[in-house]
Amino acid sequence: MFTTLLKKELFVELRNKEVILSMLSFGLTVLLIFAFSLSGDPKIIHEIAPGLFWSLVVLSSTLGLHRLFSQEKDFDAFASLIAAPIDRGTLYLAKWVSGIMFLSVTELLIILPFFLFLGLSFPVSFFPGIGIVLLGNLGIVAVGVIVSGLAMRAKMSAVLLPVLLFPLITPLLIACVKATTGWYHVLPFSHWQFWVLIIATYVVIFGLAGYIFFDHIIEE
Repeated sequence: MFTTLLKKELFVELRNKEVILSMLSFGLTVLLIFAFSLSGDPKIIHEIAPGLFWSLVVLSSTLGLHRLFSQEKDFDAFASLIAAPIDRGTLYLAKWVSGIMFLSVTELLIILPFFLFLGLSFPVSFFPGIGIVLLGNLGIVAVGVIVSGLAMRAKMSAVLLPVLLFPLITPLLIACVKATTGWYHVLPFSHWQFWVLIIATYVVIFGLAGYIFFDHIIEE
């Protein structure tokens, strides 16, 4: 059933491309603002680059998270979906995995312009950074699906989503920025492993909470 739900999410996105295109266009717009407003000392930009990257990610992800339940809401199909004889936790997992895939694709498309527009040097090793980004994506989307499910039926869901989301993921973003800073500035892993553990803890806690309590979250 999980595979079927995930295929449905991917098929809908491949057909209309609303989630990825909205995140990508917004992300590039914010990136251009960063590039034109921070045309100063390259050393300063190098120091604040991790914070800029995660600011870009979280702002772009807000649009994508809002669109995760848009099809069900627009066509009044969510009641039929939850009435189906499926585990609600499985529905959460499908939304979680699809959201991670959409966010990761957007980051993949935007990472090269990020380095080029800001004049940043490319890191020596990409693999630790990829691991940090994937962990951060897991945490952001794990919280985002819960909040999006809560805000879906609200009249001003687009406003309510960031109001609820940003305070919840602030500790996660701090950990992501600290871990990315340690990796990008080529510090020993022992200097920033604490922040990686915080990110992993966030993923486990909110992933389990979403899977267990999603049944209650989406009730009328």
